Formats: sequence, structure tokens, C-alpha cells
Amino acid sequence: MSQERFKAEILPIRERLLHIAQRILVEEQEAEDAVQEVLLKLWHTRDSLDKYESPAAFATTVTKNHCLDRLKIKNRQESLDESYYARAGNDNPYLQLERKNTEEVLQKIIENLPPLQQAIIRMKDMEEYEVEEIAEITGTNVEAVRVNLSRARKKVREEYIKWIRV
Repeated sequence: MSQERFKAEILPIRERLLHIAQRILVEEQEAEDAVQEVLLKLWHTRDSLDKYESPAAFATTVTKNHCLDRLKIKNRQESLDESYYARAGNDNPYLQLERKNTEEVLQKIIENLPPLQQAIIRMKDMEEYEVEEIAEITGTNVEAVRVNLSRARKKVREEYIKWIRV
């Protein structure tokens, strides 16, 4: 298919493709993106579009399938827990209690670390200091801070996993 024929047959149906995409994807911006991607695919494969009886019908089918694929990917990425928590909102008492308990357990685990690791993990993960700043404050070198931070995080992770399994 030539460039002129592509412009004459495919580009004029853009609005129809957009309407189809919006019905499937709901969000306008996502539909716009999907149609742009489909048009780009069609442009790259324009040489093979001549074999179809109706390139416009093919473009419609490609758009529909592309949108359905996007929905599948989106649904796969959104886990059941994430969607539940999103619908539940911040005022869910169960979530508030769970967060509070998790924070308490993590605090206890951190309190059982060696003093230097306690200080480093608190400065890095809670107070958001940079590694270089932590090294300066603790009087150690940057590599020692990284090693201690790694060990502290590993220990916290291991202890937290043990706590979850109980």
C-alpha cells in the first residue's frame, strides 16, 4: 500500500478507531495511546495491507484486539490485594491495624540489630540520609555503610518472614 493510499484509507477512520478503543478501555488517554500504537503498527506493515479486502475492517479488528490485549495486561498486573486495598480506602480499620502491627514488628526487629546497623538503617530508610552523609555521621567509610545497611536489611527481612509464618 502506498503512502497516499494509506492516508486516504486508514487515516480517515482514526475517529472510528478511537471510538472503539474508548468503549473498550474507558479512559480517553489510554484509548488515544492505543489508537496511536495501532496506526503505527499499520504504517509499518502497510506493504502487506493490500492483501486484505478491506484495510479499514482490518484496522478495526487490530484496534479491538490491541485494546483487549491491553486490558488483559492491565488486569494481570493489578493483583487482587491491590484492587481490594484501593477500593477499601485509607479508612479501613483492618488495614490501619495491619499497618500498625507491621510497624511495631519492624521496630522490634530493628531494635535487636547491632547498634551501628540500627543507626544506619534508621538514617537511610527512615530519615532518608544519603550513604555519604551516614558515613560522615558514623565516622565509617561509604563501603562499610553499604555493607552494614545490606546486612541490616537482610536480617530485618529474614526476621520479618519468620514473624509472618508464625
